[in-house]
Amino acid sequence: MEYVHLGRTGLKVSRLCLGTMNFGPYTSEEESFRIMSRALELGINFFDTANVYGWEKGAGVTEQIIGKWLTEDKSRRDKIVLATKVYGKMGEGPNDSKLSAYHIRKACEDSLRRLQTDHIDLYQMHHIDRNTPWEEIYQAMEQLVREGKIIYVGSSNFAAWNLTEAIYKARERNFLGIVSEQSIYNLRNRHIELEVIPACKAFGIGLIPWSPLGGGILCGVLEGVKEGRRTREPLQKSIEKLRPQLEAYEKLCKEINQKPADVALAWVLSNPVVTSPIIGPRTLEQLEENVKALDLKLSDDILKKLDEIWPGPGNQAPEAYAW
Repeated sequence: MEYVHLGRTGLKVSRLCLGTMNFGPYTSEEESFRIMSRALELGINFFDTANVYGWEKGAGVTEQIIGKWLTEDKSRRDKIVLATKVYGKMGEGPNDSKLSAYHIRKACEDSLRRLQTDHIDLYQMHHIDRNTPWEEIYQAMEQLVREGKIIYVGSSNFAAWNLTEAIYKARERNFLGIVSEQSIYNLRNRHIELEVIPACKAFGIGLIPWSPLGGGILCGVLEGVKEGRRTREPLQKSIEKLRPQLEAYEKLCKEINQKPADVALAWVLSNPVVTSPIIGPRTLEQLEENVKALDLKLSDDILKKLDEIWPGPGNQAPEAYAW
């Protein structure tokens, strides 16, 4: 396993991040335990979750599963970089969501309890909160750092200007501020190449792409899968809409004798700004397959063909649309 620095920090994380969103709703606790244990054996030390995962409001089902796994063998905690998120609605009260200092404090305490740990390595804002000032957000985060409850602060689903504002507000306070950003990024969705990726590069923000396989559409969906998430109606509609591109893509993958999922993941990994794509295996077998992408290096010729099939904006802003 290769390890890289998380953004401008001295912290090293594995080139793949284990996403846990399936744990609970789609993957049993027993299978989740097997996946986490095998990930650790494979050298994956970066585990990502969120307080809302499990989709039972306020329950934090996925965090609870991770917490049970951690206490099963207490030596595991010091072997992983544990990341979770705050923002989502965790109750019916008016302050049970978003990024007020009130909610950040309570959400952190609740996550620590569910995860059965005394600290969170990377505490991420799951979305921008346009109604809470940075002074309040950072005051809450700084307090959690002082108390040893969190170490680093990250973001998710932020625009480039959100990241820029966050960086400069942190500098005003002599605070490290945001060190990572989770954004959707895959062959099908390349919007962040316009501004988010350039911002991450400029400010030393680690980029953690989520949905690198395009929600399953880049996994070989034309092969007629009869079970699992790929049979759901929204994905089937996307398949019909994108069929010409998918046919060209899967044909190319066959020509180079590689699985579509491996090619999609290898493509994300080929971007030098990317720190660790988030893989979200539902089964142990999927985890084993995902790891194979680390050994796949795409040639310039293949990268060019992938650009032709799945074109991005062509450049960063403003060159992509002006000059």
